[in-house]
Amino acid sequence: MRISLTKYGLPQVAIFPLTIVAVMLLVLLAGLTVLTNWIVISIEIVLAALLIFVLSFFRDPKRTPPCNENLLLSPADGTVSDIETVQDDYINGPALRIGIFLSVFNTHINRAPCDIKVEQIQYKKGKFKDARNPLAGKINESNDLKLIRTNEPNDKLIVRQISGAIARRIVCKVTEGETLTKGQKFGMIKFGSRTELYLPARDNIKCMVEIGDKVKAGLTVLAKYN
Repeated sequence: MRISLTKYGLPQVAIFPLTIVAVMLLVLLAGLTVLTNWIVISIEIVLAALLIFVLSFFRDPKRTPPCNENLLLSPADGTVSDIETVQDDYINGPALRIGIFLSVFNTHINRAPCDIKVEQIQYKKGKFKDARNPLAGKINESNDLKLIRTNEPNDKLIVRQISGAIARRIVCKVTEGETLTKGQKFGMIKFGSRTELYLPARDNIKCMVEIGDKVKAGLTVLAKYN
């Protein structure tokens, strides 16, 4: 079975697996002369598991988003860790913030929640605290994509990419003024992280998830326009 790997994972997606394979060969060739067979086999099993994990982390599954234009889809795979109403200057009023924690076992590719235009991109340096904490969005390294829906209503949205305790690399491959279609890939966060979606907090938009729900980017509906 062929595993599709993301181009956003470069150079790690090439360097890490090659390094692991090289170490496996070194252990196999040199280890048998100084180590017992069971020790060599044990090391090879551990390295093989690590290789599978690295390739799995950078997997790029094909996604076909639902056609309904009234939906706001998850921008990331993971678990809904918090849902909170906050004030936001860009959205110009109360905003519903849906926080998604991505473990090292999740696919880390970020996708557009709907058809949108990128109005602003704001990168902020910060710390690398545990991404499960809602405060991580304020103090950690982050990248804000300030968006506007290209379909009615033309609401403003924010997708925030946030580094975690393990993640140290935010990838964003879009530019200001660019348009994205619903479910389109635009970047990733490498090795455990957090992604937040900000949307207007209004009566005509219903949140469709709860804390603890598992979500998939480009597939799971986070909110729906009435």
